[in-house]
Amino acid sequence: MHSDRYMPRRVVVTGLGAITPLGVGNSRLWEGLLAGRSGIRPLTGPEFADHPVRIAGTVPVDPAELLPKPQARRMNRAALLAVTAAREAWRDAGFVASGTRGSGLDPERVGVSVGTIIGGAAVLVAGDRRLRAKGARAVPPLTAPMTVPSQAASQISIDLGITGEARTVVSACASGTEAIGQAIDRIRYGHVDIVLAGGAEAAVTPEVMAAFSAMRALSARNDAPEAASRPFAKDRDGFVNSEGAGLLVLESEEHARARGARIYCEAAGWGLSADAHHMAAPDPTGGGIAAALRRALADARAGAADVTHINAHATATVEGDLAEAAGLSTVFGDADGAVPVPVTALKGSLGHLQGGAGGVEAVVTALTLHHGIIPPTKGCDDLDDAIPLDVVTTFARPLPTRGDLALSNSFGFGGHNAVLALRRR
Repeated sequence: MHSDRYMPRRVVVTGLGAITPLGVGNSRLWEGLLAGRSGIRPLTGPEFADHPVRIAGTVPVDPAELLPKPQARRMNRAALLAVTAAREAWRDAGFVASGTRGSGLDPERVGVSVGTIIGGAAVLVAGDRRLRAKGARAVPPLTAPMTVPSQAASQISIDLGITGEARTVVSACASGTEAIGQAIDRIRYGHVDIVLAGGAEAAVTPEVMAAFSAMRALSARNDAPEAASRPFAKDRDGFVNSEGAGLLVLESEEHARARGARIYCEAAGWGLSADAHHMAAPDPTGGGIAAALRRALADARAGAADVTHINAHATATVEGDLAEAAGLSTVFGDADGAVPVPVTALKGSLGHLQGGAGGVEAVVTALTLHHGIIPPTKGCDDLDDAIPLDVVTTFARPLPTRGDLALSNSFGFGGHNAVLALRRR
């Protein structure tokens, strides 16, 4: 047992990796956001032909082609995305491509923490179809291990030789952010020194699209996919379902400095809360959101005045955006409720990556602090009058010099609220 187990250590971000509808790699993600590009596309497959919503944010490559075939065929799509992003983050942190093997790292002091929601549901659906068509013997033998949500974390562990721990968080659309928060604590209190943390999701399937359509939660702008996701806008009409993965390498500061690592920012704290309100709708008062924001600030030993930027959850649903604005106004608003902190919402370009959203948005928040630039919110051409936020639109904006903390928000069905606090160095 390490003597510093109960002495909190400072945690820093040393590596970033992403695969999103804007392309493969965090550079494609960052450049696409700054340019105001969209990764939302028509769904042209025959399985979507009779769907009321036929647009989604899809990764523009086949992730199975990015890994060796014998390895790829044992993974569900979410795991393929997760491993691809994890490999980039690992290399970006300065570690060897072979993972912990031959790196000089103790694999037992390295962990994985991944948030997801559905895992390999598409694999289970395919197995069910084979069962009904051809009988039990036709179901592939790896159907069960390829279905479980924990496959993304386990496949990263296998790929990089990580034996410390492989954790999975399932808390609706807050999953990726909560996975990062849990990783911060595992490093803080000495359980491990390094964690690959983030989120991954691949749920653009006919079944999921039909389910969200039945809820009337999706934007139905089939004729204008690139303009369909409109966070905070007056004319927003629902979110756009998307896929992707974002992973960060988190590391104790002393470990990072001892090896001369490049540090993007500090992973300063995180906060959780639960609305206890409704299975599918947020608390309209934003009370639970405000609680998570305050807990993240307290965990980072900071106050509202220390916040220089907020990366909003902002799915572009009418109720969700209003609830988030209410929570932000409660914590950061002036006497009139207006929030002076610049806010951006990435789902205008990316759509909603579900359990992967928190990971990708944390990657972008780290890049925002590192480069000192706030990406614009695509789709918010006419801000809702009921949303008292300073939303960055049209063009990127320099990060204010006041304050040193950036927040990344994630909120999910059932009232799951998670907020990550990153501090610039």
